[in-house]
Amino acid sequence: MLLTENDTYYCGYTDDLEKRFKQHCEGKGAKYTRANKPVKIVYAKEFDNKSDAMREEFRIKHLTRKEKNELLADYLRSEPV
Repeated sequence: MLLTENDTYYCGYTDDLEKRFKQHCEGKGAKYTRANKPVKIVYAKEFDNKSDAMREEFRIKHLTRKEKNELLADYLRSEPV
């Protein structure tokens, strides 16, 4: 999940996170990130297969802003320092 300069979130899946983030920053990613420039990656999770990744993307996209913020807070607490 990306944070944009407009303080919104963009969620997607990829098999190469850094490459995809660079594409979004260059305006070559999704239509949404061309209009809402990404600032940083705020959430990333690996999956064993594309189907599971797409399922999680769908779930996250249907969360409210509050629920996304809670997801990120939990994620940041669980990240090793």
